Amino acid sequence: MEDAVTRVVRADGREAWRVTSYDLVAAGLADPRLGLVPPGVAVDERASLFQDGPAHARLRRLVARAFTPRRIAELAPRITALAESHVAALVEADGAVDLVDVLSTPLAVGTVGVLLGVDLTEHVRFRGLVEDALRADPMSGDPAQQAEAGRAWGALSAFTVELIAAARAEPGEDLLSALVAVRDADDGRLADGELVALVSALLAAGVITVRGGLAVAVVHLLEQDALAGLAARPPAEIEGLVDELVRRLGVEVFPRWAQEDLELGGVAIAAGDEVLLQIEAANHDPARFADPERLCPGRAGPHLGFGRGPHHCLGAALAR
Repeated sequence: MEDAVTRVVRADGREAWRVTSYDLVAAGLADPRLGLVPPGVAVDERASLFQDGPAHARLRRLVARAFTPRRIAELAPRITALAESHVAALVEADGAVDLVDVLSTPLAVGTVGVLLGVDLTEHVRFRGLVEDALRADPMSGDPAQQAEAGRAWGALSAFTVELIAAARAEPGEDLLSALVAVRDADDGRLADGELVALVSALLAAGVITVRGGLAVAVVHLLEQDALAGLAARPPAEIEGLVDELVRRLGVEVFPRWAQEDLELGGVAIAAGDEVLLQIEAANHDPARFADPERLCPGRAGPHLGFGRGPHHCLGAALAR
């Protein structure tokens, strides 16, 4: 296991530790000493994606009260109908089609729209705002691109504020209405700024990840002739296939930063060091998964595609 933790240089010249074995990546994800931001870096208290410790735990407890399996199950018929309509459009199309444009993007955006209670008449506007925001590059060194990113995300945030106001005035059966209403004796309730940040997190996880992953999964299944008769298979078998696709095609890396000096896999890591937890490598670790490149529905043993520990994906049930 001496090669499971190695020193690497990133494309931008920064040095980091790369962790590739299943056991060590799983341990790193669960270790509170590895945080989402470098130690000492201030984080906007509303930015739920980038918090650690008590602040993140509070938000997660509140969100978990709304993001329940029962609520996801209640929304399932609407999401299923949405998926069927996009698949029908794909089947009826003449000639070659772009899976991302015709299927995965509208399905991902539409699903998030269902969760947020976006009215059907606003779906076109919502998709346009989301796509503008996702095309923008806030990390670009170009001031013009940074300004465009700020404008795009600002417009999307303004739309989100409209949705929050509507959910307060006329609560529906959607997730956003539940988030607006949720209250805890110890943790209070979610402020509007926190709700906007959570919607941004939902967009990042539910659109950016799904639109690419879904298209790649379909191509992967076509290449293996695994789509034939899929709809007629038992639900348990389909669930096993979905989990195996997440293992094979999931997120590549979760970056973390050491909050204090620590040791991982016998390697000393200093406070402030960046640690790249290679989810893709861990999910293909032959010590954990026999013949890891083979698609094997029903494979025994949990994968790390949805993370682990305090930042484990709350939307795993929805994603599946």
